[in-house]
Amino acid sequence: MNLPSYRYRSSATAPPRLTGRAGNARRLGTAAVAAMLLTGWSAGMPEAAPHSGGPGASLAPPAAPSHSRSSFSPDLATTTAAACTNSTKLAGWSDRRLAMLTIAVPVSETSVSDVTSEVSAGAGGVLLFGNKAPSDLGSRLTALKTHVPGHRGLLVMTDQEGGGIQRMANLVGSLPWAAYMGTHWTPAQIRQNVAKVAAKMSAAQVNMDLAPVVDVDGRNVAPGKTNPDGWRSFSGSTSVVSTDGVAYMNGLRDGHVIPVVKHFPGIGGSTYNSDFGPARTLPWSTLQKVAVPPFTAAIKAGAPAIMVSNNIIPGLGTNPASLSPTAITTQLRGKMGFKGLVVTDSLSAKAISAAGFSVPSAAVQALRSGADMVMFDLGSNVSSQTSAIATAITKAVAGGHLSRSRLIDAAGHVLAVRHVSLCS
Repeated sequence: MNLPSYRYRSSATAPPRLTGRAGNARRLGTAAVAAMLLTGWSAGMPEAAPHSGGPGASLAPPAAPSHSRSSFSPDLATTTAAACTNSTKLAGWSDRRLAMLTIAVPVSETSVSDVTSEVSAGAGGVLLFGNKAPSDLGSRLTALKTHVPGHRGLLVMTDQEGGGIQRMANLVGSLPWAAYMGTHWTPAQIRQNVAKVAAKMSAAQVNMDLAPVVDVDGRNVAPGKTNPDGWRSFSGSTSVVSTDGVAYMNGLRDGHVIPVVKHFPGIGGSTYNSDFGPARTLPWSTLQKVAVPPFTAAIKAGAPAIMVSNNIIPGLGTNPASLSPTAITTQLRGKMGFKGLVVTDSLSAKAISAAGFSVPSAAVQALRSGADMVMFDLGSNVSSQTSAIATAITKAVAGGHLSRSRLIDAAGHVLAVRHVSLCS
């Protein structure tokens, strides 16, 4: 997510941009790329049709057993056992249960028990909001996890980026803005410091961080309505962001926290902040050279999850990227070969409603487009909104607007990122 509910710090925290590790070479790189980030955009192209994968072939029933015990075939038993996969198990779930697994339910970090019913109904994750985590957050989340059906794990996620965007710094320690890290810390230092914070997050039962931001944006400003990045970006240099983003990602993994690399395909230089209204990225032809390489580097380094932005990408369709099969299925999944979890940015963003979608209809479109998990903002109607999303998804499957195989695929990615096996 970009801005709602975040508390930004004063300009006194602004990172000196042209000193330390950056040196003269990085100053030149930042200046050159920053110029590209302030260019305009081109007209969009039509969306490609959504792609849906097919379910695995069903197994023929084994032959009737012989009356003789000596005729039992170990090979047959091995084959039958090996045929069990998460997909074959998920195929036996109801559409409603599958739908719930694709939803991340928002909740205040001071009252996580508020979503007990949603977790009991099979929500795949919870998204923590707030600015000061309670000292007993770990025990509260442990209690919440006991309500997960089958005790199959729960994604507990938050925004712990650094600088002014930290949900639980009081509990796990603070990190500076990414821009400060990119200017003053080596990749090894980034990894080491992030790992310390991640270890404390994990101890508090938070297992997913919506970070790092690998958008390329060299502007020395606080993030705001007109610029969602600014100090959230490591640098205006593509190579620096690629290196530092992987270091941050690996630091989270060292501390046993799942990183979510964001905001694909890169929102540096965007026309606006999508939380507040329609926003366009730089043209796709520019993004491929400037903004996509950090995501490619993260994928090569084993990124387990990627968040897709709510920005329109000129030259790659007319819908926000989070609702675009061209962006997710054709580019991220297809050409870039990403096989992990795809998460949407908040579907409560004004850019989504401006595109003509309610949160439930956007959730359906996101899944059709190739996303696996959807998110929305904390409000007074979390329970009803969660139910409305699940209902919209099940109705879409029943009406043929969302293939069941695509829903099973999405649910499978949610389980896979937590290393959950339904066959054990």
